[in-house]
Amino acid sequence: MVTPQAQADWNSFARAQASRKWRRQSAAMGSAFTQAIVAAARVSPGMNVLDVACGTGEPAISIATLLKGTGDVTGIDISPGPLGTAKERAAQRGLSNTCFQQADVHQLPFPDNGFDLVTSRLGVMFFADLPRALREIHRVLRPGGRVALLAWGRMDQPYFHTTVGTILKALPKAVLPDEAKAMFAFGQPGVLAQALREAGFAKVEETFPVLPWTWPGPPEEVWEYFQEVTVPFAPLLKSIPPERRAELDTEVLAAIARLYDGSEIRFTASANISCAAK
Repeated sequence: MVTPQAQADWNSFARAQASRKWRRQSAAMGSAFTQAIVAAARVSPGMNVLDVACGTGEPAISIATLLKGTGDVTGIDISPGPLGTAKERAAQRGLSNTCFQQADVHQLPFPDNGFDLVTSRLGVMFFADLPRALREIHRVLRPGGRVALLAWGRMDQPYFHTTVGTILKALPKAVLPDEAKAMFAFGQPGVLAQALREAGFAKVEETFPVLPWTWPGPPEEVWEYFQEVTVPFAPLLKSIPPERRAELDTEVLAAIARLYDGSEIRFTASANISCAAK
């Protein structure tokens, strides 16, 4: 189950406003991740699909588009704010085979054996009770159905190295929050794969691609975005002494600027894509 405090953090008004503010840039940055999980999911016509922790609608919308009017896609998230954006995006694209609703992966409000496919892009790292959540996903899949999960790889990659890494280097006594550490738990091969097997899944496949993670704008924008929406790192950011804030902002921006080509920031990102069958 998601704790009340965690749900409050993810549901905060400020984060919802920031997500809407940076909607275009965020979608562009995450597009390679979306394409990768959709490819791994092996979507076929007529599928009934559940997208867990869909946020503002991906990969649910991409899958619904690929289905070309066949099948159905249900997107769920614990945060109601992003779901409003997801509904708007689906309506703008004329997608009639999508449904978005607030729900918790730890107690899915769906009957057994109802979905052909379950996906989750950058959601599985935040499941408070991973075994329970994976068992719920297993329960709602039909026999032979598939799950496709995309998680962060190791923390040592450009997006986090230039931001959080810069702060940790400058503040040796700073502590990385537990929730932030958990974001990278599946960067170690075999961890997520074993959890899937223990939940009853078979034919587990785990890959670790390095994908583009490109921000279409200057360093100042992506640093502002990072601070406004990346909930797990909020305690670390709040711990920065006020008298050192300007100094650290300058250092972070300088680190990001090394990857800036004048129009976009060419981060790359390590991911874990794990798929399995019921």
